[in-house]
Amino acid sequence: MHGPFNSKEWTAIPLRLIVGYGFMEHGLAKFAKGPEWFATILQALHVPFPHLMAWLTLLVEIFGGAAVLTGAFIRLASIPMAMVLLTAMFSVHLRYGFSSIKLMAITPAGARLGPAGIEPDLLYLACLTALAIGGPGPFAIDNIFASMRKKQRSSHDK
Repeated sequence: MHGPFNSKEWTAIPLRLIVGYGFMEHGLAKFAKGPEWFATILQALHVPFPHLMAWLTLLVEIFGGAAVLTGAFIRLASIPMAMVLLTAMFSVHLRYGFSSIKLMAITPAGARLGPAGIEPDLLYLACLTALAIGGPGPFAIDNIFASMRKKQRSSHDK
């Protein structure tokens, strides 16, 4: 069955939405609490240059997330985003195992969850890889740039 909504290229849309929004949300949360708050966490983890790394991380999360969300420079943006994920995975989440949901207790206030393992990092990495390999899909800024380059090439060939 063929048609505009059965095309495989449309699978990029939900990936872009969740990855882009997720990264932006994490970056904006760090920014709202203050980069120095995140730098203190990085310092406790013995990350070199914690203040610089705090700023770089939140900028990658905010601007990388916006790039993925809009479908702009997906392959380029995926590299620093993957670096942030791998750093978080190996410096924080790996010690908590795989699962992202660890039910510790049910209280009158609701479920109390333990720390997340590497599952969310791996899911984000899988989505970024799929986007980098498969392309940004429809309604992507990268498509506008590609169309402009194609028009320039065809006008130069005439």
